Formats: sequence, C-alpha cells, structure tokens
Amino acid sequence: MGPLEHLAIIWCGVFVAIFAARKTKLTPVLYYLAVGAVLVNTGVLPAESTPFIRGFAEIGIVVIMFALGFEETTKNFLKSLKRSWGIAFFGAVAPFFTAYWIADYFWQDTSIALMCGLAMTATAVSLTMVSLKNEGLQSTPAATGIMTSAVLDDIASLTLVAILVPVATGDAALSLIDIEWVLGKALLFFGLVTLLGAWIFPHIAVGVLARIPLIRRYGIKHVLAFAGGEQTTLTVLTIAALVGIAAHAMGFHPAVGAYMAGLVIKEEYFEFLQHPEINYYENTKKIVDDIAFSWIGPVFFVELGSKIVFDWDIFLSVIPQTVFLTLSLIAAQISSAGLAARYTGRFDWPESLMIGFGMLGRAELAFVVIDIAYVQNNILNAEAFYTLMFTAFWLNLAVPISIAWWKPYFMRRAGES
Repeated sequence: MGPLEHLAIIWCGVFVAIFAARKTKLTPVLYYLAVGAVLVNTGVLPAESTPFIRGFAEIGIVVIMFALGFEETTKNFLKSLKRSWGIAFFGAVAPFFTAYWIADYFWQDTSIALMCGLAMTATAVSLTMVSLKNEGLQSTPAATGIMTSAVLDDIASLTLVAILVPVATGDAALSLIDIEWVLGKALLFFGLVTLLGAWIFPHIAVGVLARIPLIRRYGIKHVLAFAGGEQTTLTVLTIAALVGIAAHAMGFHPAVGAYMAGLVIKEEYFEFLQHPEINYYENTKKIVDDIAFSWIGPVFFVELGSKIVFDWDIFLSVIPQTVFLTLSLIAAQISSAGLAARYTGRFDWPESLMIGFGMLGRAELAFVVIDIAYVQNNILNAEAFYTLMFTAFWLNLAVPISIAWWKPYFMRRAGES
C-alpha cells in the first residue's frame, strides 16, 4: 500500500468517525482512536505505517498544539501557573507511583516499574484540549489549568525520561551533573520563549533591546503584514515549526514548543493599519483551526489508535493487569489532580473534578516512553508493553466520555456562579 492510499483510507475513516460522533453526540477524538484500532486489526491498514504517514501525523499534533496555544493568551497562562503547580505536581506523582507499584508487584523488576511509571505520568494535552474544544469548554479556567498542568507534567516527564532511561538500561548512573544538564536545557528553552514573547515579538521594544536599531523599531507585526497580510498563516506556522524544532533540539516534544509559540503570538499583532477593516487574526485562526481539527490533526489520532495491534494470546493474559492498572490510575489521577486543584489552585469542586477528568489521557508522550523502553532498549517485556498500550487506550477513551458526562453539571454550576 502506497502512502497516498494509506492517507485516503485514514481520511475516509475520519468521515466515519465524524458521522458516528454526531449521531452519538460524543467527541470525534474517541472515534478517531477507534477507527485506527479497527482498521489496523482488520488488516485494512498496515501495522507499520509508512514514513510519510508518521511524518504527517507528527505535523498534525504540532499544528493541533499550536492552534490550542493560539487561542490562549500569555497572561492567562502565566496567571494559571500560580494555580496549577500543585495540580502538576500531585497529578504526576500519584499516577507515577501507582503505576510503579503495580508494575513492580506483577513483574518484580525495578527497570520495568520505572518505565511503567514514566509512561503513565505525562498527560495527553492534545487529546484533552481537543475533547474540551468539542464540548465548547476550551476557554474555561479549568481548561487553562489542565493545559498549564499538563505542559508542566510533560516537561517533568521528558526530564525524567532523559535521566532514568540510561539508569534503567544500566548505561549510566544517576548523577547530579546529568540532572543539572537536563534542567539547564529546560530553563534555556523557556528563556528563549520568554525572550520571544516579551522582547522580540512586541512592536515596541523595551529595556536594552530598545537600543538595538532593528529590534527597537520592528516587531512581529511587520512580519505578519508582509505582502499586505496575505501570508499571515504561513508566518505563524513557520514560527510554530521553528519553536517546535528548538524544543526538540533541547529534548522536548515539538508539540510543546508549538504550543508555546501559539501562546506568545498575541491578537494585537494582527492589527494592520493599512487594512483596519480586515480581521486578520480571525481569518488566520480559522485557517489554522481548519488545518488542525479537520484534515491533518485527525490523522494523528487515527495513527495513534492504529498502535493498538491485538495479539489475542497476550491480550487475554494481561486482562487482569490492564483492568487493575486502569482502574487504579483513574482513581489516583482524578483524586490527586482534583484535590490539588481544589486546595492548591482554589478551583471550585465542579472545576476541580473537570480538571481531574481532563488529566486522565495518556497519548503521545506515553507512547514515546513505551517505544524507548520496548522497541529501542528492550526494557519492557511483552506483557508489560501490552498492558501499557491497553491501559493508555482505555484512559484515552475515558477522557472524552468523562468530560461529556460531567459537562452538564459543570455548566449548571458555572451558570449559578
């Protein structure tokens, strides 16, 4: 099967998923994942995707994350950090140790337990935010809290992966120098994003940069105004790609960089004096959303679902582990994130529970850890691999279902306040 045929089948599956979502009034993300799993297990799609499809899916998640960041404001994100540190910390510690202890109980191997804990720590930010968007909740304080906490969790998870994978494989010892190097790269990346958002992008430079000839007079507004503002979409997507590349170079997922790029691009930058009657921001946002949520982004979720390839013998043997791990993680994640949101973030109870539900997903980074541990380094055994795959799948399904189920009560309490 060629890449074009592969893509055409996925897009046909996307139509089926959207139709099913409208009939059942559930988020399409749930059906994108299901379509991928069905297509690969019935032999319609190959178990091993082509490089083109894998690259296309990678672009999809980067664009999705940029689109979600593009809707948020830097001020709200930074403000949310003060409320979200506890959610990020307790919402990551609880699932890590839950998965670690359960894996250690079943397989009595510290390295396997470490990798299981890491795989189940990072929240699927894209899955959650797309689910919230489909329910019209993407701009609520709870959504911002989820996004901020999940980004912090992803950063912490990637940091731990860089530190603990060499330890689990026996290639390196845990040293203070290694930890300092990883943390230094994290600080460098966020310093770069801060520099872009606070001093490089703004139209009017401040501080030392105000003395530099070009920077003091020109900002991102002038770049967006290139060719009469006709290339704004190309400009913002290029920025997303460049910041994503910078994030990847520093050891993070490119999607984290793309989200941060969207976060620091403000609506005011699209106010071109030569055409005040045109809303360039809304026009660009509409195009970006179309790319992210209609034809490229869904490929990522279908491709993600296609990772669930059933081996029935192993599948039956790991049902007890999968059920126990899934239920334990659901309880640990909702309770830890919900309680932290209530008592450290000062969210009300409906918002706190929504945050707990929103932190359930395990997607891109979980599969990155699984790939590193199982495919690249042979740390996981086959039983642990399938247990993690199935657990991640069920946790992903729980996100849109729980959000849709909780939405009426959440909106009713919001209306009362």
